[in-house]
Amino acid sequence: MARKVEVADLVDRARERQPRAVARLISLVEDASPQLREVAAALAPFTGRAQVVGLTGSPGVGKSTTTSALVAAYRAQGKRVGVLAVDPSSPFSGGALLGDRVRMQDHATDPDVFIRSMATRGHLGGMAWATPQALRVLDAAGFDVVLIETVGVGQSEVDVVALADTTLVLLAPGMGDGIQAAKAGILEIADVFVVNKADRDGADTTARELKYMISLGRREIRGASWRQPIVKTVAARGEGVGEVVEAIDAHRAWTADHGEFEHRRALRARTEIEAIAVETLRSRLGDLHGGDALDRLAKRVMAGDLDPYAAADSLIEGVQRD
Repeated sequence: MARKVEVADLVDRARERQPRAVARLISLVEDASPQLREVAAALAPFTGRAQVVGLTGSPGVGKSTTTSALVAAYRAQGKRVGVLAVDPSSPFSGGALLGDRVRMQDHATDPDVFIRSMATRGHLGGMAWATPQALRVLDAAGFDVVLIETVGVGQSEVDVVALADTTLVLLAPGMGDGIQAAKAGILEIADVFVVNKADRDGADTTARELKYMISLGRREIRGASWRQPIVKTVAARGEGVGEVVEAIDAHRAWTADHGEFEHRRALRARTEIEAIAVETLRSRLGDLHGGDALDRLAKRVMAGDLDPYAAADSLIEGVQRD
């Protein structure tokens, strides 16, 4: 009973804009606390309101600088902003290597900005496994906009789409990003392209290459077409950031008009449910007879006595019996 009171109190305090309560709830999520289901149930009635923007791109294109500039732009509009910066994990501690981003410390004293670095802990796709639940915490806590900045890991980073209402793909001149974008399938996930560091030579060329590739791979969504805008910025000086915000707003309006907004939110919920189900099943498989059942089946597959599909069926049957 005490735990229920604690969770309810944390949620109440988070909704009263107390940053320590928000941080504590995210820690419960990251640590896979036994109270996690309780936390999720308490948060559920208050979610679904925040605008979620994902930022992705290769290392060195200025994602953190752009994120910081977007925070400033949204704060100028009077909006509360949450930031989830997903960092590569330390191979020793499992924690985020970069910690809270140094370049975002301009906002550290603003009570209406909350910044949290999260470790991927080996999870592919540039997303920490707990990111969807952390997003729910910020959403329920009343943040108007949540920015999710992902690890720059290239082709495995595309799962940001499952979380974001609008996905920004950042590129920079002179890094061969245009070709890499085409290889990585980034063209398919971008809602808005941002060519950052546009004061450098080659920015116009990068934008031209992108425009050409977009014309080749124009995306159709249930009969409607969204042509991704290309915005040039110098995020370190705040140049072009207003145009990025306008492009995000235009995309949000377009998705609402064409039913895409609701589709993306449904996809987010479906992906989250599936991830929880798979993680629960994996945990139960590990617990099955102390893992002995899996070891025995693995030996039979190695010996050729059993094929892996039959072994998997047997393992699932064991979970169902338990």
